[in-house]
Amino acid sequence: MKKFYMLITLVLLAVLVTACGSDDSKKSTASEGNNPEILSQPYTKTDFLMGTINVVKIYDKGKEDVLLKAFDRIKELDKQITTSDSGKTSEVDKVNLAAGQNPVKVNDDVFYLIKEGLKYSESSGGSFDITIGPLTSLWHIGFDDARKPSQAEIDAALPLIDYKKVKLDDEKKTVYLEEKGMELDLGAIAKGYIADEVAKVLDDNKVTTAIIDLGGNIIVKGDSPKGGDWVVGIQDPFQSRGTVIGTIPEANKSIVTSGIYERFLEVDGVKYHHLLDPKTGYPFDNDIAGVSIVSEKSIDGDGLSTATFSKGVQGGMDFIETYKGVEAIFVSKEKKVYITSGLKGKFKITDKNFELAN
Repeated sequence: MKKFYMLITLVLLAVLVTACGSDDSKKSTASEGNNPEILSQPYTKTDFLMGTINVVKIYDKGKEDVLLKAFDRIKELDKQITTSDSGKTSEVDKVNLAAGQNPVKVNDDVFYLIKEGLKYSESSGGSFDITIGPLTSLWHIGFDDARKPSQAEIDAALPLIDYKKVKLDDEKKTVYLEEKGMELDLGAIAKGYIADEVAKVLDDNKVTTAIIDLGGNIIVKGDSPKGGDWVVGIQDPFQSRGTVIGTIPEANKSIVTSGIYERFLEVDGVKYHHLLDPKTGYPFDNDIAGVSIVSEKSIDGDGLSTATFSKGVQGGMDFIETYKGVEAIFVSKEKKVYITSGLKGKFKITDKNFELAN
């Protein structure tokens, strides 16, 4: 018997964001100069794109029209990046179709994203690999036709996964996959890149205070409308409806959460989550239930959250500590919470079923 599950919470998939402070008024006005008037109730737009709920909230008075520009950018990039089983019209689809045959010229956005993906593939030692496409296509977790592949199918796919066989030409902006049957899958970092691009749209339009939530890739921009940091709640990886285990105060940061209960396939009572190990062909199996990455850029949070899953809690902690300006919260399967050094004194447990272990 097969069951497919995908966690989708309407407003916030991976984290809950609230404003902190004591201002109970409907809006707060900047005192002098060109500072914008900040509303207590934001302009909000929600849409279902990239297989998930996307929400952008803008608190600057008079900036409602920027919401359309933000979603136009999301749709533009989604069309370029997302692979399809039918149309095969995206830039990434075209690269995959030409695998083992010829290089393909791509636009600047896709070339940059692939280059960043290769950077994380290298730094993770291959536990994150952007050529994992043949494997994700087999499992297809997150889609109605998700299934557990046979061992023979997995064995046939594994030799096609090797990021070192992706060749880039910086001058011509071409991408070449050396082996026929190779497939790029940029899903692990695409939402992070798109979230960063939405933040650029807001910057270009002089938006100072906003929340970007692309299916759990969160960016909190500026201070909260009530003053001070936003309060960001970290998702309980064992629950499916936005339940949080603790909070951190943040401003002008990205928070990305990956968890084993976010998307999974259940076959004969065994749950197989969507975070696949490119070395074994099966989901990563260690003591991590969920990890949240706090960083300046959302694409970094995406790459690092996926890369840490192969390393277990302690290995993942050590890995994140090597990155300047990046912090992490790990939740183990035993409901113990581990935080990196920069979050000491900031992260607060709010659920008594969890224990801060370090």
